[in-house]
Amino acid sequence: MAATIGQAKPAGGRENDVRKVVFASLVGSTIEWYDFFLYGVVAGIVFNKLYFPSDDPTVSVLLAYATFAVGFVARPLGGLIFGHFGDRIGRKTMLVLTLLLMGGATVMIGLLPTYETIGILAPILLLVLRVLQGIGIGGEWGGAVLMAYEFAPEGKRGFYASIPQIGLSLGLFMASGVMALLTMLPDESFMAWGWRAAFIASVILVVLGTWIRSNIGESPEFKKARAESRGRDEGLPFMQMLKRYPGNVILGMGARYIDGVFFNVFAVFSILYLTRDIGMERSFALWTVAAAAIVMVFCIPFFGRLSDHIGRPKTYAIGSLLLVLSVFPAFALMSTGDPVLVVLGIVLPFGIVYPMCYGPEAALFADLFDPTVRYTGVSFVYQFSGIFASGITPMIATALMAANGNDPFWLCVYVVFAGLVSMVSAILIGRRNRSGAPMQTASA
Repeated sequence: MAATIGQAKPAGGRENDVRKVVFASLVGSTIEWYDFFLYGVVAGIVFNKLYFPSDDPTVSVLLAYATFAVGFVARPLGGLIFGHFGDRIGRKTMLVLTLLLMGGATVMIGLLPTYETIGILAPILLLVLRVLQGIGIGGEWGGAVLMAYEFAPEGKRGFYASIPQIGLSLGLFMASGVMALLTMLPDESFMAWGWRAAFIASVILVVLGTWIRSNIGESPEFKKARAESRGRDEGLPFMQMLKRYPGNVILGMGARYIDGVFFNVFAVFSILYLTRDIGMERSFALWTVAAAAIVMVFCIPFFGRLSDHIGRPKTYAIGSLLLVLSVFPAFALMSTGDPVLVVLGIVLPFGIVYPMCYGPEAALFADLFDPTVRYTGVSFVYQFSGIFASGITPMIATALMAANGNDPFWLCVYVVFAGLVSMVSAILIGRRNRSGAPMQTASA
């Protein structure tokens, strides 16, 4: 018999529950990140040619990356929509809906005719589908990490909330690995149908993920919070978030900055840099990013657990500083064109150092809000900051490289700036809250 709301379960029963929920969150988030990153991997090598043809290759790449950025612009909208209903109705239902929305848009991209076939309608429809992808992932992330966070025992929340974060690295590995295999096809076959197979195949993953997520229970912390607030008109969760936690929102977005910038420089832009500027094979660049993603799978939960012991703000601040220190050496190694050094230049900073921020990030943001606005809060912090932290990063990188004769110096300076902003934000979060409880403002 299920425990009543607010009644503690035996330790073994709670551990079993959290493992089941964490597995469901991980499977779903892996599928959704695969769908989302597949677009980023393909944007600079396929969409620029098939949907944004131009006499200037740089213009084509920028246009393709612009639609990539639009997905990040749409993510806050998804976060607000699904965050609102996730805080009012529940986390579980939103997780199923976001998976269906994301997967459906991805399959449709794989079936979309090219510019040569239907003209200007092709990039317009691609843009619409990218917006739907963004709305789906905007609602997905917050729900997935919160289910793990809210089911987890108090002293293990950093660890358990980091496990759905592994979905990012698994999704990236799958997207990069599948595309690396498909690029082994003759170029004509790859451009004609090979890349499409990776998008259409996601329908299988979506069916599997939907079935798994439909068989988990609702967050006990959410049920308890809703029972305690029943009969009270608390207003819109978004407005309550802004009223009660304005400082937390700003600091959370500041902390998120290096996550988005570093990820998109090393997972998305590095593929274009290595193939176009260094002259390496596309499949090698993709497999190198995939290798970093596999290393990340083991490092994310390690740093999530570390954050339970030394504190999430401290872990995140140290990680931000290490990313700042790593970016110049990383590009120095990549610029050599030596395969071994290139692998080291991506795997060491991206596979090992980056998880020091990404691992504890979910719990760091969840700590900032109480359960009645937590879905809205973590979604808004993560997704709204993603517009400038993630979405426009490939375009900024392309522009900075073009303005500097394809030398990555100014791009590295930009990464350093983002890292310092995040480090200071994490330090301030730690100073505002030494206990780990939600940080109420004076207006709460």
